[in-house]
Amino acid sequence: MQWEPEAAKELEKIPEHVRQMAKMGIETSVEKKGNNIVTLEDVREAAQRFGALMEKDEKITKIAIVRCDIVSETCPGVACFKAFNKRKMHFGNYGDAEIIGFFTCGGCPGRRVFRLVDSLLKHGVDVVHLSSCMLMEGGYPKCPHIDEIRQMLLKKGVKVVEGTHH
Repeated sequence: MQWEPEAAKELEKIPEHVRQMAKMGIETSVEKKGNNIVTLEDVREAAQRFGALMEKDEKITKIAIVRCDIVSETCPGVACFKAFNKRKMHFGNYGDAEIIGFFTCGGCPGRRVFRLVDSLLKHGVDVVHLSSCMLMEGGYPKCPHIDEIRQMLLKKGVKVVEGTHH
């Protein structure tokens, strides 16, 4: 199959790791039209068609959950994940979302959160949920450092949601 110079130049803009597959797809499309020369218009038409297929309607929200280190000794986190998976309680407003981090605070005064927030940001975290166990009064003591943890996350530009499954 022959390629017009402008079409070949446009093909070079496609990332190398998918370029060969794109080239084969474009040539197949051109053959189906009964042509044997790939034009710039053919390449742009394919890019538009495949680009539309690859675009997502909604951004994936990246969530991290921080939980109490003491409570983690008796709680495996099942209720947090159950609430997320079923989009219940404090996860009810999410559409397309994924949990990218699930960790303990590291113990008082929450030193692990302070150390991990920059790493979470590098991974594109959108929101950090402060687990229900950090907020409850009754079965577990409320986290005495919750305000400092919340403020530190907010200062770093991270949205904070209080609660997971209660």
